[in-house]
Amino acid sequence: MTAMTSTQTPPAASLHTPVIGWFEQHARDLPWRRPEAGAWSVMVSEFMLQQTPVSRVLPVYEQWLARWPRPADLAAEAPGEAVRAWGRLGYPRRALRLHGAAQAITERHGGDVPSEHAQLLALPGIGEYTAAAVASFAYGQRHAVLDTNVRRVFARAASGVQYPPNATTAAERKLARALLPEEDERAARWAAATMELGALVCTARNEDCDRCPIASRCAWRLAGKPPHQGPPRKGQTYAGTDRQVRGRLLAVLRDSVSPVAQAALDAVWEEPVQRARALDGLVADGLVEPLADGRYRLPLS
Repeated sequence: MTAMTSTQTPPAASLHTPVIGWFEQHARDLPWRRPEAGAWSVMVSEFMLQQTPVSRVLPVYEQWLARWPRPADLAAEAPGEAVRAWGRLGYPRRALRLHGAAQAITERHGGDVPSEHAQLLALPGIGEYTAAAVASFAYGQRHAVLDTNVRRVFARAASGVQYPPNATTAAERKLARALLPEEDERAARWAAATMELGALVCTARNEDCDRCPIASRCAWRLAGKPPHQGPPRKGQTYAGTDRQVRGRLLAVLRDSVSPVAQAALDAVWEEPVQRARALDGLVADGLVEPLADGRYRLPLS
């Protein structure tokens, strides 16, 4: 994959004003962006939005915050209740991680989501991206927030390539830091704006350059939109995978207020070897608790 040279990369300052100005006019009205949304609301949204579209997150997010408006409210419940409330968002280990973070926030920080980046990063289930996102979006701090959408915008606008690498690289982090505005508040706005630009305009497929506020400065567009030269980008499959089986097994457990017999789980998937493998995986991940009598339930501890 051939990157554009530094002389072809647009100056950072020339990107800030048009992108932030576009965001001010076109940003979606999302509940975690509203003035009344606190740091816990931002954190919950960040956990839920990983690999999940906004349309699927919104109803679950609203129900979650209504039930658990503070970290201590969630921490007081069994982790299985977090898995139950997660519904069909997918990747349910995120629910357990969010529950673990709520417990740590309650125990270490008096129930308030910490504002320091290092303290956020020290919470269980919080990685580099989530710590930066919460510090930036909830507390207006200056951090490079690199999700898939932002990485794609930077790859095209600054590096002149269609897609970023499969995993975040040191070069991407360096570029993201170089593109950050100096002022904290403006940097936080830039983080949100570039993320929204990637979600709505500079999309993975069918990008809408006519609507892009920096199309005239975009290195990839100016180079003639050279096609991706890296490893093939494989779409995610779901039907017939262990993920699908796990989802069906969890659905049975979420819908039952009492432990579930093996026969009820057997009924949701015919193939016994894959079904057993999926159930073993759920147990190993702490999402399902086997009981001595052969029944199963969502975890209580």
